[in-house]
Amino acid sequence: MSDIADWIGGIPLITRYWFFLTVGFTIVGKIGLVNPYYLVLLSDPFFKQFQIWRPISAMLFYPVNPMTGFHYLVNLYFLYQYSSRLETGLFDGRPADYLFLLLFNWTCIAIASLTVGLRVMMVAGVMSVIYIWAQANKDVTVSFLFGTQFKAFYLPWVILLFNLIVSSAFIEELIGNLVGHLFFFLMYKYPLDLGGRSFLSTPQILYRWLPNRRGGVSGFGVPPASWRRPADDHQGGGRHNWGRGFRLGEQ
Repeated sequence: MSDIADWIGGIPLITRYWFFLTVGFTIVGKIGLVNPYYLVLLSDPFFKQFQIWRPISAMLFYPVNPMTGFHYLVNLYFLYQYSSRLETGLFDGRPADYLFLLLFNWTCIAIASLTVGLRVMMVAGVMSVIYIWAQANKDVTVSFLFGTQFKAFYLPWVILLFNLIVSSAFIEELIGNLVGHLFFFLMYKYPLDLGGRSFLSTPQILYRWLPNRRGGVSGFGVPPASWRRPADDHQGGGRHNWGRGFRLGEQ
């Protein structure tokens, strides 16, 4: 039991809550404690009956059955791995900034899902995080199925193509990639590389709840010099640390 407790304690804070809430909501729906109908995103109940919890539950719930169980476990693994890497890398010591990233992504995914009729959003949420990690570590070599190796930059699109071939489904992955690109462009590419204004900044209330800290786990990826913000050591304002890169699958 101590090994399990140590493993749980070693998961970064935001990732830990996201991971176990995802497991919890899925189990609750699977065993029937809550009717899965009330956990998915449906436009009429959301808008007309004010069931405002649906975007949250739809991000955390996944309808597991013999056909979807493996896909769920793969995405749960991706959630654990890449959210942990992003939280302890690009967002090392900055839980408020990472929570803001997730809230921004989830809001955009909910809007897109309501537009296209997507009922569950877990995969899109995970893919948005993978996309941002891949952009921050685009020159790192990663391994995929059968020992295939390529630059991390291509990883989100390889996953999309793989799911398209295996299940003929790709809309969740596509939404996740597009939302991840939107965040990365607005937060980094446009203001830092293109000299534009900064459209995104973490609300101060999140810093009051989750203040910046130092001494976190070393992270992954080395950014171009132009991405380094001059006020990187100041609290409040979406500043981030960067660490070393590593290969997919390393612990």
